[in-house]
This record gives sequence, C-alpha cells and structure tokens, in this order.
Amino acid sequence: MHKTLFVFFSLFFCFSVLFADTKLVILGSGTPNPDPERAGSSYAVLVNGNAYLVDFGPGVVRRAASLSPEWGGDYPELSVQNLNYAFLTHIHSDHSAGLSDLILTPWVLGRDETLKIFGPRGIKDMVYHVTKAYELDIDYRINGSQPSNTKGYKSTVVEITEGLIFKNKDLSVEAININHGDLENSFGFKFITKDKTIVFSGDTAESNNLFRKAKDADILVHEVYSQAGWENKTDDWKIYHKAHHTSAVDLGYLAEKAGVKKLVLSHILFWGSSPESVIQEAKQGFSKEVILAEDLMVID
Repeated sequence: MHKTLFVFFSLFFCFSVLFADTKLVILGSGTPNPDPERAGSSYAVLVNGNAYLVDFGPGVVRRAASLSPEWGGDYPELSVQNLNYAFLTHIHSDHSAGLSDLILTPWVLGRDETLKIFGPRGIKDMVYHVTKAYELDIDYRINGSQPSNTKGYKSTVVEITEGLIFKNKDLSVEAININHGDLENSFGFKFITKDKTIVFSGDTAESNNLFRKAKDADILVHEVYSQAGWENKTDDWKIYHKAHHTSAVDLGYLAEKAGVKKLVLSHILFWGSSPESVIQEAKQGFSKEVILAEDLMVID
C-alpha cells in the first residue's frame, strides 16, 4: 500500500512538473506618463519556479516584490533575489529605466548569480554604464562591513536579432522584428512553454510580422491606444502615434484574424477614454476574451 502511494505521488509530481501551469504577471502596464497606479512597462512569465521578465520599466523590482512571499504574495519566483532573467523589447526609458534597480537590489538582497539580459543593440553599453555609475557603491558593499557576494551584481548580456534567442528545458523565446516608427532594433517576443504560447508586442504600429508569429497564440499582450482619444489629437501627434502604436479598434481585428485566444491590452494610452471604452473598441473586431491590464494582475 505504501509503495503504491509512493508511486502514485511520484507520478503525480512528475506529471505536474511536465505540465506546469505557466502564468503571465503584469508588473507594469504604464506608459511614459507617471501614473502612480501603473508602473513602467514590465511583465513576467512564470514557469517551473523561474520568472522571466519582459522589459524593466520604472518600478519593476517593487512590483515583483509585491507578489513575493516576503511581502504577502504567493509567488517565490518573484522574490527579488530570484530575478535572474530579463528580455528588453527596445531601449526607450519607460521600458528600461528600472535597469539599475534590477541589477543592484536583487544582489543586495542575496542574488548570487549573474543577471542574464537579452535585448537590442545598445543594451550592452547601457548595462556597462549603469554598473559603472554604481562602482563606488558596489565596492563598498563588497569590501566594507556589509557581507556581499562578488557575482550577483554582474550581468551577462546578449544583443539580439530576430529569431530564437533563448531556450532551456522549460521554454523557448523568439525575438520578432516589429514596427516602432524609425526606432530600429525594436522587438516583440514569443514565449513557448509546455502549456502556453504567450506573445508580447513591445511598442509597435500594426505589424504583419508580429501577427504572423502570434498565430493561434494562447495570450497576446499588445500595446494599445484609444481610437476615440486619438481622433482628438492634433494632426502632427496623429501622424506620430499612428507610426509608433496601434489603436484598440485595429488591434481587435488583427488579433481575430490571427486566431489569438486571449487578448491583453497594455501600455495603454487612454487620452481621456475610460477603460471600458478601450475594451469595447477592441471587441469591435475580437470575439474572444479581452483583458485590460492592471498592475499585479496574474493571468493563467
């Protein structure tokens, strides 16, 4: 009997690991506007005990900590000392200004392995100069009275091009060229785990390449602006936003055509529109579930 139970629970454990439930966490759903309710752009894919960050806008570390057991949350993957992987869509500050916090705070709190960062051309220089700027702080923490390891503040940085950029036993990550105006080296990401495909748009105008890669995705996290709000903009701003971002109305039709199963609206430019109206704009063309992102939201 005991042997039978042991075999049963062993098989159950193996089955659970093999088909682990991947979760999407919204850490920051904001834009350059300093909305206190919406941190800078940042997300986490949780799978098999690890967190894989997408973007690290202002507030990323504290948003992650909010969902960790140390601060009353349920996700040890988001304990700051466990933040070991980060993928950057593009170098704009609302997506990257949390870099110094991500490099240093987890180390101060015990991270003892290098931070692995994948991002566009320029990310190596950004990481180098941020780390250099804190050289005196790092030196004091290592050589002063505070016990600190000599590895956790360091980063391994890979500058990416389109295609497969990361793979381990739990997931693969593909970089997707997108259309963020004239800003070259802007990417979306496609995460494939054992139970989900999650695609992140990054900041982009309508991108055929993105929606080709997002075909039949379980979840698409896409930036968006209010069509009604855009119509009230001056002509010069209309041209700018149309070249760099995607309206909720257009997004709904594109996601429907791609067969996306769940659409998450994020990096939202409301321009006076209500959350409900932005959702309804997307629903004009999308027949399945539409979620308007909120910080600290967890999506299965």
